[in-house]
Amino acid sequence: MADTMLNQYVPDYLIRPGEVLEEYLETYSMTQAELAARTGLTKKTINEIIKGKSPITSETALKLERSLGRPAHFWNNLERQFQEDRSRFAEEKRLEGHLDWLKKVPVGHLTKLGWLPKKSDKILQLTEVLRFFGVATPEQWLTVWNKYQVVYRQTVHFEACAEFVSAWLRKGEIDARQIACEPFDRKRFQEALDVIRGLTMEEPKIFQPRIVDICAFAGVAVVFIPELPKTGVYGATRWLGDKAVIQLSLRYKSNDHLWFTFFHEAGHIIRHGRKEIFIEGNGIDSKKEEEANAFARDRLIPPADYRRFIASWDGRSLAPIEAFAKKIKIDPGIVVGRLQYDKRLPNSHGNRLKIFFRWSD
Repeated sequence: MADTMLNQYVPDYLIRPGEVLEEYLETYSMTQAELAARTGLTKKTINEIIKGKSPITSETALKLERSLGRPAHFWNNLERQFQEDRSRFAEEKRLEGHLDWLKKVPVGHLTKLGWLPKKSDKILQLTEVLRFFGVATPEQWLTVWNKYQVVYRQTVHFEACAEFVSAWLRKGEIDARQIACEPFDRKRFQEALDVIRGLTMEEPKIFQPRIVDICAFAGVAVVFIPELPKTGVYGATRWLGDKAVIQLSLRYKSNDHLWFTFFHEAGHIIRHGRKEIFIEGNGIDSKKEEEANAFARDRLIPPADYRRFIASWDGRSLAPIEAFAKKIKIDPGIVVGRLQYDKRLPNSHGNRLKIFFRWSD
């Protein structure tokens, strides 16, 4: 990620417009009383501007332009910059009280992934973190996070950290907003899922961009975001305006889990409301989660075909699994994953038929 602040000069001191005005009076050997007479302003007003007690208004800037020969925008810019710098210094002072929160944010992971620029100054780093989250203060981050935490329960294997989960979700939001989507069309999305199911037998370099394009045409943004530590999440579904978002972490790295997660999230979009937020992790159990599970299960492997296969299969041989997968036009690893989940095949058996992915740099 480019550091957009790299070439921007930010002063560490304040320049009062009154100081500049005072220098002009000295240059022109002009007293405050004379300037007051020339501008029509009171001597008190001139004195308060010089001491920094009163601002230079737009009207005053015009009068200074005619009296001192410097354009009004020069004085207006001095005042604007002064007010901006003063607010920034006050904000930096206030942010010093939030440096403990910065320690909870996975800054090292975010900078390593290129999601966040690295800053040596802690206040500047905190500012970059807030900019990444799209919030003004840590308090506002908590307000935004509160809408997610009610639907997220940590996995039984990980000690989940709100800042880590929030960062993963935020990156998904940032990437999803960059995907141009048609207005969401439920029928078109259902048709897209039929096409996507056939992509399970393709390599990532083929299926990943195809999924993104096909879903975008139906109004769904699909983003692949690497899992962060302390999260235990492997998928999420939410809406950004009229755009649905499916976010995948590739946590388990096997193709059966990736495809089941994708169709599970698609099930949420098809079956559940636009106001719903779903964050998937171990230990999450609800009626809507089971509905999404059933949607994914039956969409990947038609129930009738699965029952016929089980009735004729010896419960161990892999060749029939491959033949069955070829018949229903799906990758055999997905069938293995289903059999393992249903306890019809040991978790240690059949994994050679699965495909395992890894994130490229």
